[in-house]
Amino acid sequence: MNNSLLLAAALIVVGSAPASLAQDVTLIAPTAMRCALTHLAPDVETKTGHALKPTTGVGGAMRQRVIHGDAFDVSVVQAPIEDVVASGNVVAGSQTTLATVSVALLMRKGSPKPDISTPETLKQTLLAAKSITYGGAAGPAGGAAAAFDDVLKKLGIYDEMQGKVKHVPGSAPLKVLTDGVADYAVLFTSEADDPGVEVAGTIPESLTPPARMVGFVSTHASSAEAAQAVLKFLASADAAPAYQACEMQVAH
Repeated sequence: MNNSLLLAAALIVVGSAPASLAQDVTLIAPTAMRCALTHLAPDVETKTGHALKPTTGVGGAMRQRVIHGDAFDVSVVQAPIEDVVASGNVVAGSQTTLATVSVALLMRKGSPKPDISTPETLKQTLLAAKSITYGGAAGPAGGAAAAFDDVLKKLGIYDEMQGKVKHVPGSAPLKVLTDGVADYAVLFTSEADDPGVEVAGTIPESLTPPARMVGFVSTHASSAEAAQAVLKFLASADAAPAYQACEMQVAH
């Protein structure tokens, strides 16, 4: 009887060990990652035993929070990463590419789809538009907005387009587009999550390559082991379907 009781007690201890090690793992990331993280959160908990608690927002603002040392367990930023590593708020050498995502021109669902497959056809589409919308003026520029400013400069129409551009913060370009205030919106493909919009096309890679999303273990992580486990899962083959469902490209 005593042996049976001891065995039962041992099984209870062993069985409860994973739960006792479970952590809430906080993560900060650009809005471009929001769709994928929503899909991945249940799998993170199932596969790692840790609950994912993500915070997403405009890429530039989220990057500054990492650089300024806000306490998160895992940090995801858009490359380049040199300033993030130099801040000392991420573990050097923990950088892990999770996925890439293209800059897209969005339109209202059902609108005639323009040809933007080449720099010249994109240029003509933009010049013919009455207005376009993307982030930038009301706060730190997100990755897609900053990239698109460079695109306009490469096309030689930056100054000419300024009278047509409506700058709004965060994901607000989607509302400006669906309200009919603008002909097109510029966001990452993974942010086209409004049923009233669709992707007209992606910006040619010769003008702006897909953005690379890079994850780090934070130096402020409450558990470096739990943070590393979550980051490893987010970069695994098991996570690939979530990225693909959100119009992102798997990095491996």
